[in-house]
Amino acid sequence: MAEPKNEDFLDDIATAEAEALAEEIAEFSDEALELDELRAERDDYKDKFMRALADAENARKRGDKARRDAENYGGSKLARDMLPVYDNMKRALEAATDEQKEVAAGLLEGVELTMRALKDVFQKHGIQVITPEVGDRFDPNIHEAMFEAPVPGTRAGDIIQVSAEGFMLHDRLLRPAQVGVSSTPAS
Repeated sequence: MAEPKNEDFLDDIATAEAEALAEEIAEFSDEALELDELRAERDDYKDKFMRALADAENARKRGDKARRDAENYGGSKLARDMLPVYDNMKRALEAATDEQKEVAAGLLEGVELTMRALKDVFQKHGIQVITPEVGDRFDPNIHEAMFEAPVPGTRAGDIIQVSAEGFMLHDRLLRPAQVGVSSTPAS
């Protein structure tokens, strides 16, 4: 009978070892699960941080673009309001006859100097004059057709008259050049 007791003793040791191993595995599984949960939480926080960082960078870029646009185009309303002043001064200078130029030379010189100063201010602020010539092709991006007329010796789409110059503010159109366009059909 001594032998069965010996076997029981060995069974008890094996059982104790198995229980200890099961406890270690359970502990290890709990630690592994907790570690996996912490890793997932860390990854979630890292993802949120990276998104917040990207959002902040995008907001900075949008702010920079808005600032540049405000610098470049913030005065477009004032510039647009100044265009009739330019037109009227140009008409006044073009309307002066030779006789008036002799009689009122000082006055016309003052208007010319004012016109030159206005052009300099326009140039300083990125406003360019669009000056089409008779015979140029009509471009709907920078020209506005005020009328169409058949004119012999021209092709359809050629500019036949310039009513008013156009203006660009940097790369944006302030006012299209107002032109007359030939509608002569191809023969």
